[in-house]
Amino acid sequence: MLTTLKTSYTDTRAADLAWALGREPLPALAVLDLELTGAKLQLRLLGASHQVLLEEEEHSCSETVACMPGSSTPLPLGVSKRFGTWEYEFAARVETLSHGSFAGRAQELLALVADHPNGLAGTFPGSPHAFTAMLAQRHEGQVRWRTWHAYPQEGQLVVTRTRIGVRMPASL
Repeated sequence: MLTTLKTSYTDTRAADLAWALGREPLPALAVLDLELTGAKLQLRLLGASHQVLLEEEEHSCSETVACMPGSSTPLPLGVSKRFGTWEYEFAARVETLSHGSFAGRAQELLALVADHPNGLAGTFPGSPHAFTAMLAQRHEGQVRWRTWHAYPQEGQLVVTRTRIGVRMPASL
């Protein structure tokens, strides 16, 4: 699903993004509710980027990647956490692209997510290449999602990848 977000573009620099687990739901501009084989997932586009809410059996998880005033946790390159029987992995990277490459990559990503049943993308007023996009799936018992946060004025694309699921015992 592709939508135009009715808000000003508030997180205008990739360096302003922060990461948090466990935050309460924040006001969303667009929401996509998904059911992925027993897991309830809500993809949320915020004025300041994204939030994902996951519920499965007795567990729940909230991931927020956004411009959060007062946040002391900048966007990490990687996080691995355990809570209960769940294992959570998060990775982020920043791609810096030329103006022409950025426009092409933005169009490619928006087309991919817009037509996907588990995808949500929102463009911000002022630039067709200023967007946040999210795509979720269930694979081998795990829920996974990827996000893309576009900053055309900097030529930067922040890409995140998250995997969460029941911790598997180590094989011998």
